[in-house]
Amino acid sequence: MRTIIGILFFAILAWFGYWFIGSSTLETATKTWLQDRQEQGWITEYSALDVQGFPNRFDSTIMDFNLADPKYGWAWQAPKFQVLSLSYKPNHFIAAWPDSQVVSTPHHKYNITSDDMRASLIFEPNTTLALDRATMTLANLTIRTGPEEASSITSAILATRQSETSQYAHDIAFDGKGFVPSKSLKAQIDPTSLLPADFETVAIETTAHFDAPWDRIAIEAAKPNLTRLDVSQFDAKWGEVQIQATGSVDVNANGYPTGKLSVRAKNWREMIQLAMASGALDATTGQSLETGLGLIAMLSGNKNTLDVPLSFANRVMSIGPIPIGPAPRLKR
Repeated sequence: MRTIIGILFFAILAWFGYWFIGSSTLETATKTWLQDRQEQGWITEYSALDVQGFPNRFDSTIMDFNLADPKYGWAWQAPKFQVLSLSYKPNHFIAAWPDSQVVSTPHHKYNITSDDMRASLIFEPNTTLALDRATMTLANLTIRTGPEEASSITSAILATRQSETSQYAHDIAFDGKGFVPSKSLKAQIDPTSLLPADFETVAIETTAHFDAPWDRIAIEAAKPNLTRLDVSQFDAKWGEVQIQATGSVDVNANGYPTGKLSVRAKNWREMIQLAMASGALDATTGQSLETGLGLIAMLSGNKNTLDVPLSFANRVMSIGPIPIGPAPRLKR
């Protein structure tokens, strides 16, 4: 009996020592990382940094957190931010954001509120901490840029994992419901109010290929460049309008896509009317597009549903044989 009690006693002492050393190391490493960012010109301010959770957790809490990169004009402010982990799974973290936070960019300042915003992140167990997989959930998220300018989403899940298709690739999925654009954004994309105030659903499944891993170096220094995008599912429904797409595009060194997506559009004429009303298409191009695509739709047997290729080449975007404008630049 004494032997058993002695073993248990020393096991408890050993675990206490492990937790104490681990929590102290984590707190020191976090403060060191923040100090390193300061030396690189960042702003890192907080009122308190604490690690708790004995005996089975390492729960880091930062209060009144202000993190900014003046070089690029990005900043983030949060009254509280937590990173939670099990002491026996040190490469698996739960990040928990507060109910309110502020994100500033070179162009806008966003006041963000939510009922729930958290992420589960699992990294490779090495010094570079390459992201293995992650899942982020949102509930009743609202983004405000002014007193009467707010966009919101009822719920959303964003998930990513390392892909087996190629090195540095990630399978990414997004499922969002109840997206309501702000008044100004709604006025830009639907100035004549052809459609309801909110998107019913947006679902995306894609594999994004990069030229480097998403790891600690990607955050501290150069970010990986997108080189290819394989879209296995894109499905967005807004009122009676629905658009679906699959396909692949490569991204050249200047950030422009080349390739083709197969697009199915239901009630596609409303989309053209939206594009012309918002100024994305001029009247001449819109009318030519409606005439040409109308013929394609009739030949397919369903005048309200359109199956066409969306092509990207030479920095130009085309629907079928008809150019509709410049291709988007996917990286800067």
